[in-house]
Amino acid sequence: MSRHIAVIGSGAIGSVSAIELLRAGHRVTVIEPEAAGGEQAASYGNAGWLSSHSVIPPAEPGVWKKVPGYILDPLGPLAIRWPHLPKSAPWLVRYLLSGWTEARVEATAQALRPLLKDAPALHKALAAEAGVPHLVAEGGVLHVYRDRSVFDADSLAWNIRARTGIAWRELSGEALRAEDPALPDRYGFAVAVDEAGRCRNPGAYVAALAALAKSRGAVVEPARAIDFRFDNERLTGVVTDRGIVDCDGAVIAAGVHSAPLTRRLGDALPLESERGYHVMLEGVQTGMKTAFMASDAKMVVQQMEHGLRAAGQVEIASVEASPDWRRAEILRGHLAKMFPGVDVSQAKLWLGHRPSTPDGRPCIGLSRRSRDVVYAFGHGHVGLVSSARTGRVVAQLVGGQAAEIPIAGLDPRRFL
Repeated sequence: MSRHIAVIGSGAIGSVSAIELLRAGHRVTVIEPEAAGGEQAASYGNAGWLSSHSVIPPAEPGVWKKVPGYILDPLGPLAIRWPHLPKSAPWLVRYLLSGWTEARVEATAQALRPLLKDAPALHKALAAEAGVPHLVAEGGVLHVYRDRSVFDADSLAWNIRARTGIAWRELSGEALRAEDPALPDRYGFAVAVDEAGRCRNPGAYVAALAALAKSRGAVVEPARAIDFRFDNERLTGVVTDRGIVDCDGAVIAAGVHSAPLTRRLGDALPLESERGYHVMLEGVQTGMKTAFMASDAKMVVQQMEHGLRAAGQVEIASVEASPDWRRAEILRGHLAKMFPGVDVSQAKLWLGHRPSTPDGRPCIGLSRRSRDVVYAFGHGHVGLVSSARTGRVVAQLVGGQAAEIPIAGLDPRRFL
């Protein structure tokens, strides 16, 4: 049965959801106040990893011991802004509990794996449909370490990955240099995950996906969704700051701005902004053939279509809080040491908001208020890579079909 669906949000999740809903024969109106793929969007500043192996949640056993340091050190790998601490405390408690034991970490890995598996191939197909096949590459990514001992210290995460079916190659010496001769010399050991992929310009890719949806019939309403209108239990419209969009179904894919909308439906879901930073050296070419996660710098480095990018950092603070550009300067400093011949003085700095749940799993499922509203947000560190599969599942839920993957572990009701 064809329906008129309002998709709230035109980021990676919302844009792919719109495409898949149109493919299923529905009418689609996208409600979004700003340009898809613009600098305000989380996906714009993404590291560009289509990391189908990113199944490990942010919290792991023992991380609770580091929380005092996170609070006291504003420049650590994870920082918590003092003024935001009272509001974020309940989220932080759930965050710590979600990674309290290896069993809990593995439960999240098993829940995420079906959502991420085969993502690079799905994105390759979407990019071709959108006319930007050059923006998505398959062929793997690297996790790099100073030496083998540092990798061995990270064995819990890799053992769990292995139990979810993820494979990798271990490289050192001449084999590592042959893999990518432009890799910084400081790294003597690496893990190559061949199933992963890369996006060479996330902002342009999301903009192309949104344009594809529009070309296939999606109507874009430049407004901000603020509430819903019902007739008994049936949705009849989405209330925006510019009027009402009539519809008989809705998808909430508004990233970090989704929580106020779910509260209007009676679902108080724990969603925080894990603020991330990036440094972009536009026009810089290093000759790197792949992208790598630097274990010592806690950041991803990738040769993008338009320059060199380093992305990382986690900062728990309100969406409205001003940027702490010292955190971006840390990334710039690491780049200067990794590539001593590169001029980093003209780096462009960026801050964005990862929409994150405390257990590292998105909320994908039906609202309790009405089956006419589907939730698709909270993807945290895996928003771009998981968007391809999420959009397909959204269209299936809207159509009353069973999801093509198990989604019980992603059900929003786990928090209610």
